[in-house]
Amino acid sequence: MLSKQMQKALNEQISHEINSAYLYLAMSLHSSSTGLPGFATWLRVQWQEELSHAMKLAEIVHDRGGRVSLQAVEKPPAEFKSPLEIFHLVLAHEQKVTALINKLYETALKENDYATQVEVQWFIKEQIEEEKNAVTILDQLRMAGESGASLMMVDRALAARAAR
Repeated sequence: MLSKQMQKALNEQISHEINSAYLYLAMSLHSSSTGLPGFATWLRVQWQEELSHAMKLAEIVHDRGGRVSLQAVEKPPAEFKSPLEIFHLVLAHEQKVTALINKLYETALKENDYATQVEVQWFIKEQIEEEKNAVTILDQLRMAGESGASLMMVDRALAARAAR
């Protein structure tokens, strides 16, 4: 059974994951409207992944006898200056999520909730991958520049990402 504190922390993380999904959806829609279908695809897959993270957390709550309490979704920005700005935001956002996941793990430690500690370790590992992917794309965008054939090559490469 989950403690009230652990249930509250998991519910907060569910909210963060849904807000992450909403942000990625906004970025995807913006990219689609600016002629970058590969960026739109990559970000749409990210949107789906964040929703799956929220559901994974909800299943943890339910499996442990808790209740999920959804919270309001934050309105994301609708406009972005460039793909480079988007991926600077992606990296900053993933770093924020990493800090939140670490805080969730700390709560599980304080609550002596070993089962939740094990489950949250998956998210810790996932965040390493998320940050690495953002850094890789940022590096590619810095090399490609803001427009031209190189940017289109990055766009095509990102289009190849498939949902996990």
